[in-house]
Amino acid sequence: MTLAFVLLVLVTVSANVFSAVCDFVRYEKVAVGMDAAGVPRSWMPALGVPKAAAALGLVAAFWIPPLGTAAAAGLVVFYLCAVATHLRVRDYSFGFQYPFLVLAVATLLLSLAR
Repeated sequence: MTLAFVLLVLVTVSANVFSAVCDFVRYEKVAVGMDAAGVPRSWMPALGVPKAAAALGLVAAFWIPPLGTAAAAGLVVFYLCAVATHLRVRDYSFGFQYPFLVLAVATLLLSLAR
């Protein structure tokens, strides 16, 4: 296990825990972005669940590597869908979905390289 992998997993976990908590508490600045994408605010807690689950899966990667790979792949799919949702309604603003997608892809690639 490389230092790069450990640090990247910790950053990805932190980002997704932050995002999940924002969804669970229906943080207004996140809700505005969801409004722009046409996502109902009532979906926010449900969208926080896969982020929190993936964060737990990434933590488990230190002991069960295939679980971490699956969690990273799930995050890639989740954030690709988020990007597609914003692009579908022609919302071209720069939101958290882009850096979170980059983190998820990098984590998946390092996980596969291990």
